[in-house]
Amino acid sequence: MESIPPEEGGVAAHCVRWRQMTLYGVFTIHFSPNVPSRCLLLELLDVSVSELLLYSSHQGCSLWVIQHCARDVLEALAFLHREGYVHADLKPRNILWSAESECFKLIDFGLSFKEGNQDVKYIQTDGYRAPEAELQNCLAQAGLQSDTECTSAVDLWSLGIILLEMFSGTKLKHTVRSQEWKANSSAIIDHMFASKAVVNAAIPAYHLRDLIKSMLHDDPRRRVPAEAALCSPFFSVPFAPHIEDLVMLPTPVLRLLNVLDGDDLDSEEGYEDAVEDVREECQKFGPVVSLLVPKESPGRGQVFVEYANAGDSKAAQKLLTGRTFDGKFVVATFYPLSAYRRGYLYQTLL
Repeated sequence: MESIPPEEGGVAAHCVRWRQMTLYGVFTIHFSPNVPSRCLLLELLDVSVSELLLYSSHQGCSLWVIQHCARDVLEALAFLHREGYVHADLKPRNILWSAESECFKLIDFGLSFKEGNQDVKYIQTDGYRAPEAELQNCLAQAGLQSDTECTSAVDLWSLGIILLEMFSGTKLKHTVRSQEWKANSSAIIDHMFASKAVVNAAIPAYHLRDLIKSMLHDDPRRRVPAEAALCSPFFSVPFAPHIEDLVMLPTPVLRLLNVLDGDDLDSEEGYEDAVEDVREECQKFGPVVSLLVPKESPGRGQVFVEYANAGDSKAAQKLLTGRTFDGKFVVATFYPLSAYRRGYLYQTLL
């Protein structure tokens, strides 16, 4: 449930259409007689970017996850900004993974406003706050009004910080407050990218660096708009997910490892019997839409199970991991539905 000011109800109505976010209902709660709050009952989402950062153990997220997140959030912001709205509270906790839609979605429009029609109020979260928002907040606390209104550019600043944290695996709240950052933020970003080992991905990593820099100009007029940022070369490079990504980000497709061996694959009769046994076991958790067991590489011996919904897939992953199947310990991860339906099986998962 998200609470937003009554006058900003249009934001939610528009956002429902982005990536098919499901809105189940709208209702009003009166916390005090003269301050009604409009509440939205939205779909239940999964892991947040904040949790992904926590589980990355300061190593940073994979380029596959960063690219996925950046593209999804930029598409959301491009839509919001075209409609004239500013999110105004972009941070890792407000970006969540949708297992059903296989994308990241934005939540929490409690601070959002119509561009050009903003009352002076405290916006954005410390650590992800654009310089012009910092100035406006200070003036508002002093009872003064800023001569410069905050625009959609504040959202791009926040996203730039989020992407830099995802890459570095480090919280940057104190860094962006430092005098060194104020003096030369570009050099600090360069140092982060130069010191981070990125296997076989030097050029795409530099594309990401340039994209982040374009979002973090102190002058909001120089920041890249969301629509233009989607044209970055960073989005033209295909990446494969790491094994940790396939464990953390649920989808309707389950991938089972260490289930079938060479004997099962080389014998036609043994293959059919083994596949039927796996199907029967997997159907205990919900209807199986399709099941694929490649006999050749890539994917040889792996079992791909597509469920009707991500809830069944999550239940299966939880209960099948560590189970024994014909004397072998099963490893269960999720698998990108879009790749599965294209018949694309990743050969190497780092």
